[in-house]
Amino acid sequence: MKTIIKNSPIILLFILLSQTGFGQKKMAEATIKTSIVCDMCKTTIEKNLIFEKGVKEVRVDIEKKEVYVRFRTDKTSIDLIKQALVKLGYRADDLPADPKAHAKLPDCCKKEGCGKD
Repeated sequence: MKTIIKNSPIILLFILLSQTGFGQKKMAEATIKTSIVCDMCKTTIEKNLIFEKGVKEVRVDIEKKEVYVRFRTDKTSIDLIKQALVKLGYRADDLPADPKAHAKLPDCCKKEGCGKD
């Protein structure tokens, strides 16, 4: 009985914090316009961007030239995700692709001004 009474404040604190949302993961979604042109671009982005800290989901739409990202706001931001995309060699909204990374992309990914438009 003494143990329960001693632990009551801890249990009450835990219940209070869980009800206020403290410690809950805050998720956000974003769609980024990019310069992809082929399935190889899609594969490169999906396989690499998912390893960025806080990124939980990545989907690429080649026809729309968009990358959909779902991420934890306590771990990353949309700006950091865009920078990661730029470092892969692709444009991210208004940010141009990193020229060195773009040069390392397969030839099929460099078609039609990929990374430069």
